[in-house]
Amino acid sequence: MNNTSSQGVVEVNNARLYYEIDGKGPTIVFLPGFTLDTRMWDDQFEYFAKRFQVVRYDLRGFGKSSVPTTDEYSHVEDLKALLDYLKIEHAYVVGLSKGGAVALDFTLTYPKMVDALVLIDSVLHGFDWSAEGEARDGLVWEEAAKGGIPAAKRSWLTHPLFTPAQRQPAVAARLAQIIDEYSGWHFVNHNHEHNLRPPAAKRLHEIAIPTLAIVGQLDLPDFLNITDLIAREAPHVKKITIPNVGHMANMEAPEEVNRAIDEFLKEVR
Repeated sequence: MNNTSSQGVVEVNNARLYYEIDGKGPTIVFLPGFTLDTRMWDDQFEYFAKRFQVVRYDLRGFGKSSVPTTDEYSHVEDLKALLDYLKIEHAYVVGLSKGGAVALDFTLTYPKMVDALVLIDSVLHGFDWSAEGEARDGLVWEEAAKGGIPAAKRSWLTHPLFTPAQRQPAVAARLAQIIDEYSGWHFVNHNHEHNLRPPAAKRLHEIAIPTLAIVGQLDLPDFLNITDLIAREAPHVKKITIPNVGHMANMEAPEEVNRAIDEFLKEVR
């Protein structure tokens, strides 16, 4: 981070959320994927801070934020509380994978707070996952049951989600460090996360704001299908496929992703 950026921890909803903020102008909020943290946005944070106020934070349970308790909680309400604390009334919201699902749910819950939505290789709550996808995800928790958190992390890092990223040594090293430093809490605990009902997959038609749906050409079929579904069902969607990259499109092809977001935000502004 440069000298103008700041970081902090805010206590909201019985959790501690770690965040970083930099730049001036309209606000962009970046939401990371499952097991990942603010560092996955390094290639976006400084780039957009030149023209925007950028916020990135660790979702509850990840990075430097606190892990969940036995109480039910909501990532949507955590984000709302963080923005209220930072006195941000509305923003552009960008999410990858799990972060995309949170961004979608937040938009459906607080539509007036989201000026535009950017979804990258997004999860979609309520989507009918393929048997193959569910089986491979399940392997991670099977390994956790047998060998604990270290075994689960090994299985997770070799998930086909990350295969294209592993072809770039620098990206592979960054992912390995982030996942190595992840607590592993979700692999060995019951997660009392509250999600929208009905889920976002049934409510895409309600999203009235401009939406950019980015997907890596080499991402898994489920994520390609999710992006197609969002492009069909949400009213104001621009879809972009980034060639020769997979699930971690923003890390694998940062220049292309930054350019796509930049051009989209120029259009909506």
